[in-house]
Amino acid sequence: MPLDPRARSLLEMLNRIDAPRLQESPLDAARRNFHKLLFAYREEPQAVESVQDLAMPRRSHEGGPLLGRLYRPASHGDTPLPALLWMHGGGWTLGDVAGYDSLCRRIANDAGCIVLSLDYRLAPENAFPAALDDALFAWRWLQKQAGELGVDALRVAVGGDSAGGNLAAVLCHLLRDAGGQQPCLQWLVYPATDMLSERTSHALYGEGHFLDRASIAWFQHNYLPSESDWRDWRASPIYAPRFDGLPPALLMTAECDPLTDDGVAYLEKLTEAGVATTHLGYAGMIHGFLTMGRILPAAGEALDAAAAALRAVFRMETRQ
Repeated sequence: MPLDPRARSLLEMLNRIDAPRLQESPLDAARRNFHKLLFAYREEPQAVESVQDLAMPRRSHEGGPLLGRLYRPASHGDTPLPALLWMHGGGWTLGDVAGYDSLCRRIANDAGCIVLSLDYRLAPENAFPAALDDALFAWRWLQKQAGELGVDALRVAVGGDSAGGNLAAVLCHLLRDAGGQQPCLQWLVYPATDMLSERTSHALYGEGHFLDRASIAWFQHNYLPSESDWRDWRASPIYAPRFDGLPPALLMTAECDPLTDDGVAYLEKLTEAGVATTHLGYAGMIHGFLTMGRILPAAGEALDAAAAALRAVFRMETRQ
């Protein structure tokens, strides 16, 4: 179907103001502009029981203290809660926990879980695999600190959008290979799964649909300055040697997004390997719609669906 009328109006407005493309701006300006965009179109933040900015202790040669923000849902009891480790989008280059504050508050309340929003190191200052190292460290820290945080360590999911979805997907492979506790769900929102992709959606939506070819190339070169790494499965999880034994996956895609076919191709790999999968596609939507709840109702629908999926898997894990 064609672009959703609200999404079309957003794109027309961005074209009218003739704002410089992210990749055409100095890095600091690009980050400020992305931050402004997130705040302009986010839904109103919900009240939660508490929000805590924290630093996960880490040795300097590992990157120093790792920052994050912990959300506790409103109206919960004293029993340990399930949790979600969330990795934000922004092409591994942009974004922070503040920009995703509204989303994390809603998920905490609606899914009835603690949310740890990770402020992983950004590229190009910290190239591949720094962000992935941070995600793995945060998972292990959350598992070790579960008792102190009031988290049920057996009911922890991972999730992320775009670059964050890439990190969440790769993290699941790393945790399976390492043995031990795995996430109970991987929630992947229009994830980047193939740095070498030439699938049809790139041709159909690679221009004029918010995320374009030039910005994709800019993000890739920031995070992966050596193109020899683009086929590394830790950067492009679709090239992983195996897909069995991974957690159930909830994939959300936007119809008018160059990354859509890559996400679907990745989900097909999971399904073929026997992993339980669910795909929710949002007609007429563009990349990034999940954070635009103020103007795109589909964002609220997607968050409702994600919260329902999280609640279901948390209940399932409780019964086992």
